[in-house]
Amino acid sequence: MYEWHKQIQVIVDEIDQCIQNRNSEEITLRFLSQKLGYSEFHTTRKFKEISGMQFRDYLRNRKLAFALKEVRDSDKSILDIAFDYGFSSHEAFTRAFKRTYGIAPSEYRKKPMPVTLRTKIQPFDRYFFGLGEIGMIKSSEEIKVYFITIPAHKFLHVKNYESNGYWDFWQKQSQIPGQDCDTICGLLDSIKGKLDEDVGNKSNGSSGQIMAYMIDPKGRLCDWGIPRTECYGVRLPIDYDGEVPSQMLMMDVPEAEYVVFEHGPFDYEQENRSVEELMEKTMANFDYEGTGYCMDTTPDRMIYLYYDPEHFFKYVRPVKKA
Repeated sequence: MYEWHKQIQVIVDEIDQCIQNRNSEEITLRFLSQKLGYSEFHTTRKFKEISGMQFRDYLRNRKLAFALKEVRDSDKSILDIAFDYGFSSHEAFTRAFKRTYGIAPSEYRKKPMPVTLRTKIQPFDRYFFGLGEIGMIKSSEEIKVYFITIPAHKFLHVKNYESNGYWDFWQKQSQIPGQDCDTICGLLDSIKGKLDEDVGNKSNGSSGQIMAYMIDPKGRLCDWGIPRTECYGVRLPIDYDGEVPSQMLMMDVPEAEYVVFEHGPFDYEQENRSVEELMEKTMANFDYEGTGYCMDTTPDRMIYLYYDPEHFFKYVRPVKKA
């Protein structure tokens, strides 16, 4: 079971790499099946079993997601974009684009709006499976602690008062119509101008999206005794005036000071649990004396979590002058 999740992850990673490198001719079921050493029939059956969708549907929607961003952000002609992503004509691309997003590419270019993109699926996740580590800690970097001032910005998000942790958050959100992980991540992925767009793994398709915690009297008590509500969303410029999806909330976050606890890159499969424990221990034992700051637990203050093992893992917590 786990082994096939890893195999499907290989396919998913290869698909995105081929799309980004414009190697559309290599993104065939035959090519990917041969790479894994299985028949096309067996591979496509396992792909649907694990991902919940047909291989061809996932591939088409990932191509359209990449293409939409080029329509939105570049000056390339619609025809050139169509050819780049493997469509035979302007008309074929327009039909597929409109059928998927409800708007023609030329109209979308004039007035971009939030649409649900097909983000990259992650079939194999040791944290989700509850698997432990398979080795000792190898990361050489300790946790860095530093203070920063974050300018005023907006935070577009969904939140859940009852959830406890990332996976529980999405399980509970999936019970709310239009707020499941695929829909929310797909909508956020389509929004231009995210402040954290260049942070983390762009090929994931969820660049700029972060978990956050709002200090909230109505929220759950966290380990350090502060009530907080779990959120997921994107930070946007303070002057952002784009459309807000109906199932999301937008809030203004004023300029404020924060303390950052940051761990460098690490091997997710071998080190995830140890790194998480090290982060929690460092934050719990951090001594503010002599820094001139103390933890700020004012309602509506935000805690941001950036989690990307290939680059860093960091908590950004609000502080105030002591």
